[in-house]
Amino acid sequence: MVAPNIARIAVGKRSIGFAPLLQEAARGLHRARICYAKGLNDKGGDMAPELLRGVIHPWHHDHFGHMNVRHYAPFFDDACYHMWTRLGLAYRDMLAEHGVHTVTAQACTRFVAELQAGDLIVITGVVTKIGTKSCTFLFEMRHADTGALHATYEVVEVFFDPATRGSTAMPDTVRRKLETALV
Repeated sequence: MVAPNIARIAVGKRSIGFAPLLQEAARGLHRARICYAKGLNDKGGDMAPELLRGVIHPWHHDHFGHMNVRHYAPFFDDACYHMWTRLGLAYRDMLAEHGVHTVTAQACTRFVAELQAGDLIVITGVVTKIGTKSCTFLFEMRHADTGALHATYEVVEVFFDPATRGSTAMPDTVRRKLETALV
């Protein structure tokens, strides 16, 4: 049973029921499975580029004795920066070379299994979608020793023009590099 205080989730100025969120999460997990079925192995990493390794420390724990949800985001966010470099588009050079950079417009974390102090993690990622002004990455966080899946993270990166402070079209040179990595 869902606790009464979380049965309805506020989104902007409207409130939506909890059930649609669960349905969307299930659809997202289905998309993730399809993506990985297209060519990534069951442990991630052999075909998807390894982006980041980390260790879970006691300060990542909450009162339940496992890594708190707030600590997943920094690991995945750091992996996102590494993703650009693995694509041959070093984030530090993007503004100088292309006149734009990206900002995160949406991020969805799916928690699969808990992590505890001493666990070693590996994050891999792939490009799953390319739009006119955005691209979508899908990351997996796995246990470095066992290969067990602990979390997935789907992030939409929007191309941003700092001069206008708004979204802008993806440069063609960036698009071509993203297309070579699309799964």
